Amino acid sequence: MKKLSARRRHPLAALVVLLLALACTGGLYAVFAPADEAKADVTAQSLTIEEGKKLYSVGCASCHGTGGQGGSDGPSLVGVGAAAVDFQVGTGRMPAQQPGPQVPAKKVIYSQAEIDQLAAFVASLGSGPTVPTAEQYGPEGADVAKGGDLFRNNCAQCHNFTGKGGALTHGKFAPSLEGVDPKHIYEAMQTGPQNMPSFPDTTLTEKNKKDIIAYLDAVNGDKSQSPGGLELGGLGPVSEGLFGWIFGLGGLIAVAVWVAARTAKAKKS
Repeated sequence: MKKLSARRRHPLAALVVLLLALACTGGLYAVFAPADEAKADVTAQSLTIEEGKKLYSVGCASCHGTGGQGGSDGPSLVGVGAAAVDFQVGTGRMPAQQPGPQVPAKKVIYSQAEIDQLAAFVASLGSGPTVPTAEQYGPEGADVAKGGDLFRNNCAQCHNFTGKGGALTHGKFAPSLEGVDPKHIYEAMQTGPQNMPSFPDTTLTEKNKKDIIAYLDAVNGDKSQSPGGLELGGLGPVSEGLFGWIFGLGGLIAVAVWVAARTAKAKKS
């Protein structure tokens, strides 16, 4: 009887067996579920690239080549990355209406979903800058004062000190940055579209780009004020000098003519 009692199962044995079974089930899920999820992600990405390729063939291949290799009417897109596509197509610059020294922004003809598909296809041609996240270009943690210093040192020569834009040579121009989506400003710094140089993270860090975007929002936002009064469009010394010549010098000429006329009239009398 003692031997039979010794062979009886411990009261917690069933609970241990149950826990082991659950652990094994969880382990099997951990082994197989991620593989299934990864496979689904790859399939979805492949479908996105395929849809992007169809859009590319219709709207882009005539200038940039069927494989993105470029041609006489458009540069190569191999290695430009998804960020370049999101910027160019997302601002309406592409597809271009006609060739010229610079392609201006215009009404966007693609939906964001279609832009994402185009970007995925072009990114598949060669690695390049990716589309930034909201955390990268958002205002959280940005230093506006630092952004102002960086902007004046790196961008104001073309875009003016408040981002109002300015003229360049041979029909080119630096566009105004007022009202531009922060994501597109970040992408422009990443990719260097058209006449603009690129500013990779080795030149301007991710934090630097965030600071610049915060500065532009501060000086061009609805709450910004001009402590100096009439800002003359914020275009800097050119517009201010022109105002001085036209109204200042013009006023002096008008006064001189008036004084001369009064003097001549006094002599006659």
